[in-house]
Amino acid sequence: MDRIIEPELMDDPEQGKAYALADFSGPNTQFLNLFADKFTDFVGGGKVLDLGCGPADILIRFVDRYPDCECIGIDGAEAMLAPGRKEIVRKNFDHCIHLRCQCLPVAKEGNTFKAIISNSLLHHLHHPRDLWQTINECADPCTAIMIMDLFRPESTARARAIVDTYAADESPVLQQDFYQTFSLRISMTSSAELDLICSVVSQETCYTP
Repeated sequence: MDRIIEPELMDDPEQGKAYALADFSGPNTQFLNLFADKFTDFVGGGKVLDLGCGPADILIRFVDRYPDCECIGIDGAEAMLAPGRKEIVRKNFDHCIHLRCQCLPVAKEGNTFKAIISNSLLHHLHHPRDLWQTINECADPCTAIMIMDLFRPESTARARAIVDTYAADESPVLQQDFYQTFSLRISMTSSAELDLICSVVSQETCYTP
């Protein structure tokens, strides 16, 4: 299956609404469980950076699990951040979760981050090195880093079958985005001189702990 280049920024308000309303509780909980399993010494506290945070569901769940963290979520599309800002206020997390509309690469600010996480951002980037450059800049040797994204399936038919399996009840906007996601040519451990290990979660997903 050839790669289909999709827009880097999901700046359509309908996309933001679709993602905010979609039920990502399963995969987002799985993401956090994997983080907890791989970083058993992480008990919270310090600064956490989420790259490509979207509506911030993972960050909200992260603070639920690690309430002493100060979290910064970065996304290049305000349309994706807007629903997250409302939910953060509703959950009374606006003192510890801060969202920024900003594109990668991101420069280091003050101290490095205790954890850097990212879920399903890499396939959006036209220049994937921007992700690795940001991590290299903002992490130190003790930073817990977890980046998750999707494999590209062997055919368009397989991609469509995965969408039908996991997103059949979601909006057409989200289904189309999900389908295009599988055009990713995965390169999870290349560049930026980062010592990362790539692990397979499922036939569709892999991550770097």
